[in-house]
Amino acid sequence: MNSDAAIATPTAAPHALMGLATLMSKAFRGEDLTPLGNKLIEYAGNNPNATGANALMDMSIVLHLKGSHDIALSLQGEALKLQQCYQLPAQGKAAIRLLAIMGPGDLSANTPLEFLVEDSDIELNMLFIAPWLPFPEFLPEHDVAMVAIGESTLSQQTLKLADSLVKVWPRPVLNSPERIAQLTRDGVSMMLYCAPGVVIPAAVRVERPLLEQVARNELPLSAVLPEGAFPIIVRPLNSHAGKGLAKADNPAEIAAYLQTMAESEFYVARYFDYRSADGQFRKYRVVLIDGRPYASHMAISDHWIVHYLSGGMAVSAEKRAEEERFMARFDEEFAQRHAEALDSIARRIGLDYLIIDCAETTDGKLLVFEVDNSAVVHAMDSVDMFPYKQPQMRKVFEAFRAMLFKARGNGLPQADVAEL
Repeated sequence: MNSDAAIATPTAAPHALMGLATLMSKAFRGEDLTPLGNKLIEYAGNNPNATGANALMDMSIVLHLKGSHDIALSLQGEALKLQQCYQLPAQGKAAIRLLAIMGPGDLSANTPLEFLVEDSDIELNMLFIAPWLPFPEFLPEHDVAMVAIGESTLSQQTLKLADSLVKVWPRPVLNSPERIAQLTRDGVSMMLYCAPGVVIPAAVRVERPLLEQVARNELPLSAVLPEGAFPIIVRPLNSHAGKGLAKADNPAEIAAYLQTMAESEFYVARYFDYRSADGQFRKYRVVLIDGRPYASHMAISDHWIVHYLSGGMAVSAEKRAEEERFMARFDEEFAQRHAEALDSIARRIGLDYLIIDCAETTDGKLLVFEVDNSAVVHAMDSVDMFPYKQPQMRKVFEAFRAMLFKARGNGLPQADVAEL
């Protein structure tokens, strides 16, 4: 860290940052972002300096939401050349100031904290770091810092940089970058191996040539996967949200899968059939905040890859009623049934804020699909169709806010902090 990087309040850019939560909510509601995008790019073109950085950053988000990822990353890079700090002010007077330490990348590259602090008294400042970016001369004043960089092969060097920074950071820091770096799929499966009440398939990182040998029956599956039995699931190394995820029942299906994928490395794991007695698959998203679990959502689908939108939650009153019951009784039922498992996950992963995508096995254990710090936890759903979600999400957001205040109470007195 640059020893000359003093803490100071940055000058606000003329174009106030809209940010991910605002822009994604517009897209979620079906708004056409093209007119807004045109205005943003015009503004940035007329202000090819730091005053246009916010517009470039917002335009990058718009392009990601529209699927133009390469152009989006290019614009983000241009914005970061102009400035590395971006601010979303609190509603009214800020009660606490949070600095998020983030890294370049797409919309899954960082914890989407904007949703957790939206319309609150939390001021959010976002500092982007990377080995190739200059460290800013001045940092925004803040009470608590939080490492928001998600784990991926692309972020490992940035996480190492963050780890070196937080060791001398003059404010309390949440979410250890060293711990985040361990959230690879194979790393998580090792950390949670034999955890009480937890079922997690062993995930193995496999290079394409080895997988091709399995596909050609030249190598037994057991040579790459200890639990070497079909069916298996396979996905590209850095995939999330089910992208590139497939189930293979035999070597021929692996061969067919590889013909559709250009990636050079994959994760392979045993497939668990987790359907309920009614033939439906139920997936739960649980947030652990300061060690305590909170319900984020549940989704029900007749397909083993469960997505909230494609699962038909919006068109099924019966499914919504079940999700409402899940949320209303979460503390007394789901959280109690899996209290030992959730506590074990919190202790073994060791992060202040993390998200678990999971299900329940037929014998009542917690089947863990993924543990990370960068999944979206939001309140974008229609209040009319999902009236039960707003009270539950307020619990999540209030718990996050309480964690920040608790962390600030453990920090250095402001008078003792002059510079980084």
